[in-house]
Amino acid sequence: MTTKSSGGRTLAAALLACALAALTACGTTSENAPKPPGGQAATPAKCGPNGKYTIGMSQANVAEPYRQRMDDDIRKAAATVPQFTVNFADAAQDNSKQVEQVDTFLAQQIDLLIISPNEATPLTAPVKRAYDKGIPVLVLDRKVDGTAYTTWIGADNVDIGKQAGQYFAKTLLPNGGKIGVLKGLAGSTPAKERSDGFNEGIKGSKIEVVATADGDWLRDKGQAQADAMLKAHPDIQAIYSENDPMAEGARIAAQNAGKTDLVITGIDGLPIESGGLKAVSAGRLSATLLYPTGGKEAIDAAKQILIDCKQLPKTQTLSTKLVTKDNADQVYSELNKG
Repeated sequence: MTTKSSGGRTLAAALLACALAALTACGTTSENAPKPPGGQAATPAKCGPNGKYTIGMSQANVAEPYRQRMDDDIRKAAATVPQFTVNFADAAQDNSKQVEQVDTFLAQQIDLLIISPNEATPLTAPVKRAYDKGIPVLVLDRKVDGTAYTTWIGADNVDIGKQAGQYFAKTLLPNGGKIGVLKGLAGSTPAKERSDGFNEGIKGSKIEVVATADGDWLRDKGQAQADAMLKAHPDIQAIYSENDPMAEGARIAAQNAGKTDLVITGIDGLPIESGGLKAVSAGRLSATLLYPTGGKEAIDAAKQILIDCKQLPKTQTLSTKLVTKDNADQVYSELNKG
């Protein structure tokens, strides 16, 4: 009996030692790491400070200033990490093109994928393909369906829309009024969430939405839609635009319609000369809300995954701020420090 017991203890000790060795090895490989639902290991198969890593960045459409700034922020942050090489792809607002570009990245055996999807549903499958292969996937700004990704990084678009609605109800049109809404690209999650939040923000007020139109996040289309909106509803008192470029387009349409004092708000607040902060400071927009690009945060997340071999939370929510003429210059200076 004594001999059997001793052998059992010896076997148990050996198994425990093997388990500890497997855990210790996760600094360089995760082949033996536990896999959560979805098939991805807790850490990637290749990680550690001595490696070299290729990151694929799939961008929805760099014709939008916000997305160009996002790519610029990623480049700037990645330049400080000698282990990283980032390859960029522009889908030019084409779902099928973005699917193809993601699959090309996978064929190139990238070590991590960053994606800002053009639309949620069409990009869900390629994101899942990457995730199921064990490639960490950072979904940036816009979302996909389901949870087959490593982490999502972005601001709370429902809250942003709600803040915009509350600002209309309490400050811009406290006695109510008729407004038009310029929505983003249908099928992209921020468009729906910013609309849902805005409707929640104006709930209970005397504000009436008399017209809505899809501007697809683009300035020229925003101008065309606002022009048609103002012709059909000349009594509109304000326009809520779901991003700054469409809001700038709406300002041109308002000027052409002789409505130079029309209240127009946007979202993004890019700290560049052509961005929403300067537009608010100059009086072209009544307000905007900051929507961080998440570019720096994406590279920080990539460092934690690939270099530090760490796990990340499923959601990383970035902060926002309402910007009016009172604080536009201050916020611009703060965001451009350094």
